[in-house]
Amino acid sequence: MFVVGITGGIGSGKSAVTDHLETLGITVVDADKVARVVVEPGTNGLTAIAEHFGKDILLADGDLDRAALRKIVFDNPDERKVLEGITHPRIRDEIARQLSQATSPYVVLSSPLLLESGQNTFADYVVVVDVPEEVQLRRTMARDDNSEALVKQIMAAQLDRQTRLSRADTSITNDATLEVLYQRVNVLHEELLARAAAASG
Repeated sequence: MFVVGITGGIGSGKSAVTDHLETLGITVVDADKVARVVVEPGTNGLTAIAEHFGKDILLADGDLDRAALRKIVFDNPDERKVLEGITHPRIRDEIARQLSQATSPYVVLSSPLLLESGQNTFADYVVVVDVPEEVQLRRTMARDDNSEALVKQIMAAQLDRQTRLSRADTSITNDATLEVLYQRVNVLHEELLARAAAASG
């Protein structure tokens, strides 16, 4: 199976790209969704998190209080490493399981931390959704109702734009309307179909 890794910084429009590919019949494995699956109530992932971080990071219904946990790990790099040690191996296992079940001509692994987390080892080809940083900042503040300081902190925790682009096989620019983006995705899709066919040939 030809695996295409798609990544981009926060607010880049990565989801718009992968949503459109889904409408074209491509299976998308979303690392963000996988990250939620491995910490659902009843999972050993959530149990391990609660054991380390305390019951305060659980909501009344037993779900993970993501906001509380995010605050702890953003303020403390050591705690972030602990959290990643719990979640990353479980995320990798679940990503591998979902990729192996895909039946579309190629499969997409969508991950904001594709390059940072080593998830790019799953991918035969890496696509970066690229956007100017000021656009990234503006979009994310508007979408998530977050302060500029918090968005900048999140962006700083991700790879910088130039490094991300230098590690991609190709990029798609999302600096215009959704219509323009979809046209660019259609072109990319045709290229990926050709690459997948060549790889399997």
